[in-house]
Amino acid sequence: MPKTVAFDTYVVDTLMPVLVGHDGQPSAFLVYLFLWSQSRATRSRAVPVSYAQIAIGTGLSRSAVQMAVTALTRRQLLAVHRRSATAVPEYSVLRPWRRG
Repeated sequence: MPKTVAFDTYVVDTLMPVLVGHDGQPSAFLVYLFLWSQSRATRSRAVPVSYAQIAIGTGLSRSAVQMAVTALTRRQLLAVHRRSATAVPEYSVLRPWRRG
């Protein structure tokens, strides 16, 4: 049976056009979807995953993933926590449109 992931309509209706069209960062949208999916699959707020794992999961290059993570953290759509400089980062997918 295929797995499904539910997204807020905001992700497709608003976030996609902003990241892909306005920001010119389709890779950021793909990384956001990948990390969202991983967080839902593991039922965890923080997902420990390397740039290489994200690159494999999205089909993007490692450098494209790095730029996407930078763009997502700048837009406050992603929080990154590192236990040490060499540790695998933990990513938390943020949904600022749900604040209120």
